[in-house]
Amino acid sequence: MTLAQPIVSVSRVSKAYASGFQALKDVSLEIRRGEIFALLGPNGAGKTTLINVICGIVTPSSGTVVVDGHDIRKEYRAARSAIGLVPQELTTDTFENVWSTVKFSRGLFGLPPNPAYLEKVLRELSLWDKKDSKILALSGGMKRRVLIAKALSHEPRVLFLDEPTAGVDVELRRDMWNMVRRLAKSGVTIILTTHYLEEAEEMADRIGVIRQGEIILVEDKVTLMQKLGQKQLLLELREPLSSVPAELAALRLELSADGTRLVYTFDSRGEATGITELLRRLGQHGIDFKDLHTKQSSLEDIFIGLLRDGHAPPISRPAPRADGAARESQGAAPGRVQG
Repeated sequence: MTLAQPIVSVSRVSKAYASGFQALKDVSLEIRRGEIFALLGPNGAGKTTLINVICGIVTPSSGTVVVDGHDIRKEYRAARSAIGLVPQELTTDTFENVWSTVKFSRGLFGLPPNPAYLEKVLRELSLWDKKDSKILALSGGMKRRVLIAKALSHEPRVLFLDEPTAGVDVELRRDMWNMVRRLAKSGVTIILTTHYLEEAEEMADRIGVIRQGEIILVEDKVTLMQKLGQKQLLLELREPLSSVPAELAALRLELSADGTRLVYTFDSRGEATGITELLRRLGQHGIDFKDLHTKQSSLEDIFIGLLRDGHAPPISRPAPRADGAARESQGAAPGRVQG
């Protein structure tokens, strides 16, 4: 069986400016049709430059980009009509009303009027009751929704969201997450950049990480978190310890400052976690515990670890408690990292 043709194909794209600064270095990337793809990277990593190259706003120094079967240089109009772009900056027609600016955006692509479709877009973005409002009078969150409506006005098959929830409150951010899911279910391919790692963890099917103009990783989200995730087993002790017995030094246990908790770190990718041996040896030394639970890497932990040194990162997020850890202590394979 052959794989479906990617809707966006970036092949060996580089971008260097006259100053000598190289924003992109031999970037190759394929985006699958209908997926939600999150592009992550620190400030200045090249995220926005890559998006602008794909959208035809920035001309690459070398390489090719194909969108929905159309080369962005040779078939610019066809490629551009397949793309909707929501930029990071809030740039709107301040003195126009919502309906007029969205209708105008559709007309820029030479499409006939379709009031029913535009009404549907505005209703899905909770903008219908604001359709006659001047954009000047809208809140920042509502202005961002208008940008999304403009990007969707010409019925694109690929939607780029560059920091879509920057500067919006938590409730509006959740609303936008739900809207992105609805768009993906309708068949629109979503590529988003974000500094909110929980956003990518919540929504993305695949994750790409860009650093200093180079793609350093592209992976299915769940697979990424399984491959690079670590876990810790936390044991709440019945009686405090003053120190870890020297005979247990090889287990690399950490003792909390108050002596009431032991922490054991293990590799969630390994076939054997070592928990069974740990509990056996604790019993031999008369160390009893009253509770145990696990913590596991979040996407944010993994991302920070990749940018720092490419190694699996420290733990920061609690996972399901004792019964899951107890199953592992009986020799079961470690559970999947939440994602």
